[in-house]
Amino acid sequence: MPDSQAQPPDGATADSTTLLLCGARLTDGRTVDVRLSGARIEAVGTAGSLSTAATARSARVDLGGYLLLPAPAEPHGHADTALTALAPEGPVSYATEDVQRRATEAALLQLGHGATALRSHVRIGDVQGLGPLEAVLEARRALRGLAEVTTVAVPRLLTGVAGADGLAMLRDSLKTGASVVGGSPDADPDPTGYTEAVLEAAAEHGCPVDLHTDGDDPARLARLAAMAGGLRPGVSIGPCAGLARLPADVASRTADQLAAAGVTVVCLPQGGCAGSELRGVAPVRLLRAAGVPVAAGSGAMRDVANPVGRGDPLEAAFLLASQGGLRVPDAYDAVSAAARAAMGLPEVRVEAGFPAELLAVRGERLAGVLSLAYSRIVIHRGRVVARTSAVREYCDSAAAVALELPRQGRPDPRP
Repeated sequence: MPDSQAQPPDGATADSTTLLLCGARLTDGRTVDVRLSGARIEAVGTAGSLSTAATARSARVDLGGYLLLPAPAEPHGHADTALTALAPEGPVSYATEDVQRRATEAALLQLGHGATALRSHVRIGDVQGLGPLEAVLEARRALRGLAEVTTVAVPRLLTGVAGADGLAMLRDSLKTGASVVGGSPDADPDPTGYTEAVLEAAAEHGCPVDLHTDGDDPARLARLAAMAGGLRPGVSIGPCAGLARLPADVASRTADQLAAAGVTVVCLPQGGCAGSELRGVAPVRLLRAAGVPVAAGSGAMRDVANPVGRGDPLEAAFLLASQGGLRVPDAYDAVSAAARAAMGLPEVRVEAGFPAELLAVRGERLAGVLSLAYSRIVIHRGRVVARTSAVREYCDSAAAVALELPRQGRPDPRP
């Protein structure tokens, strides 16, 4: 009998698209079959238990040798500047079609890594106005069905005489389609006034808040926590690497204040992002110990801030485990469950009734997957949307044969 079973999701019928994932390994060691119906997990059972006449007509994917996980998400990207380090000499083009092309390519690269939901911080105002935002929104529409993309409006200034234009642009961006209010208070002459303006705009429009800050000013963070407490649908800040440079007692007290206010910290283990001159990673263990929700994002993806940024959430988890001192499950949680929660998305578990947002990676255990995440199968809304396969080959070795070491290679073409 299946380990878990759920009724078809609302609106599902006998004709709903179904997909059977066969022989997948879970992090608890079980080997299971998973049946997907539409955008939901319909059933999870022991291997072979779901192979009935009804499921025989379903599309099937053999996941033998793969570890099946809730899909990761990207809570802090920059689609408008992504891949600009690859541009030829000269100024980077921010023409709508160029930004749209780069944003689409960057999203597909991240989707191939496993991120089925992406949040992009997009600059508005100055010479480009709303052009980059409109381009990323066009990319979002083109990617519908492959990945879920949301945008954060990032005005440069919001206070003083110059800030009046920024406030008008921020309101226009929300009407255009931005779904999150963001910005960089550190870059405004009045960081507290900037934060107040962002929170007021978010409350007015019922939007989440996602602010970019180094987090090196405890008084400013305490003020943010006081203003943000109770604000729904939520407040995130990042990358907050400056918290790690504060005295331990000050950082601990600040973490307690953020936790009490329900503020999420989104760290960037793979490097900085646009507007960040200082590198480093937020003190994730201290924050988690205080009860602060901690998610991890990729930040810059091959732009001037990080010309080698990969946009790979599994690499972010690897770094949190190898350098940040997190347990492997906690490191993966930062790029999956915690990242989705920071983005206001529903929880994903490999259990019946949960969203069919899944990532299968060749390997047996989570630690090995984070170490050597070569082959991946990505599932969004119940269908396979990306595959990455890798084969490693070695020349003949008597030592390998004698020790019977595992080998990968192409099948022998001889009969």
